[in-house]
Amino acid sequence: MAADVSALADRIADVRLVDNHVHGYWLTAGDRRRFENGLNEANIEPLADFDSGFDTQLGFAVRAHCAPLIGLPEHVDPHSYWERRGAMTEDQLAQVFLPAAGVSDWLIDTGLPGAVAGLPEMARSSGGAVGEIVRLEQVAEQAAAAPGDYAAEFRRILYERSANAVATKTVLAYRGGFDGDLSEPDPGAVTDAAVRWRDAGGVRLTDRVLLRFGVHEALRLGKPLQFHVGLGDRDCDLHRTNPLLLLDFLRQSGSTPIVLLHCYPYEREAGYLAQAFNNVYLDVGLSVNHLGARAEAFIARTLELAPFRKILYSSDAFGPAELHYLGSLLWRAGMAAVLTGFVERGQWSQADAIRVVDLIGRDNARRVYAL
Repeated sequence: MAADVSALADRIADVRLVDNHVHGYWLTAGDRRRFENGLNEANIEPLADFDSGFDTQLGFAVRAHCAPLIGLPEHVDPHSYWERRGAMTEDQLAQVFLPAAGVSDWLIDTGLPGAVAGLPEMARSSGGAVGEIVRLEQVAEQAAAAPGDYAAEFRRILYERSANAVATKTVLAYRGGFDGDLSEPDPGAVTDAAVRWRDAGGVRLTDRVLLRFGVHEALRLGKPLQFHVGLGDRDCDLHRTNPLLLLDFLRQSGSTPIVLLHCYPYEREAGYLAQAFNNVYLDVGLSVNHLGARAEAFIARTLELAPFRKILYSSDAFGPAELHYLGSLLWRAGMAAVLTGFVERGQWSQADAIRVVDLIGRDNARRVYAL
């Protein structure tokens, strides 16, 4: 006889999540091309004329799961979805989709430019609590634009901005990758590198010395430090973002929590690191959205080796408000499919499965970020 998993299903549906890495939704209206580009993570150019963001796993998920929330049938055709969506403002869409995600806390990376929602807008539209994640490369640009010693300005800005923030984040993956020296540079090297970068304009930091300096200053701060890992746009050299390349850095990272974000296609490597280091965690954001109906397999792989107290939920949503909702819905659906299978095969008890849902969905993040 199959095990009764109704309590597990109810818990997965009802748990209030902590989204431990997310961005704001669009604040201004755009055309269909912008929306369809927003359903593609890797391409930094407009999609080809023959292509469509709707013809992806994420596009299918939008039509299947988001359409009913704006009064349309499941799997509605793309044109009808766009017509209905286009009749609403981005703020109206956010007020539909964000509360439906069932998220109690949104931890927001505020380092992306453009007309996107900040902390006040996210709190207002979602009805949830918000916390800020400070992007180190943005702090570096602010330090480069300030007068005086670069290192001193970086520390001042970092400590001021982090005083009320929950974490820091680096996009080192986009600025040269993880391979190469990640030790703390000496002060003279930092001074020389800062002069060169300021002379070059002080934008889009790619200098390895200054990147290393920022990461080690964040370690010293002691708050969780997030690393973009794996899946990203094509400016990110994917083969240089395997988290195993961080081994030497992790061996010198002390007790500061290190959160490996997204991880696809390196979720198994991230799981190994989470088992090997007390201070290493991984999250499942971004990947779940873009894998859509295949997210279940990805979630199952994250549960292979990583300790269950080391895995965190996030959506990594940015732009279309649908993504803030889909991250939650697809994670819940994937967890239900995987954990129900474990229980029905007698491998897990239902009580243990419910406990793991709470750990990954909210409790781990509450502990890591001291919420």
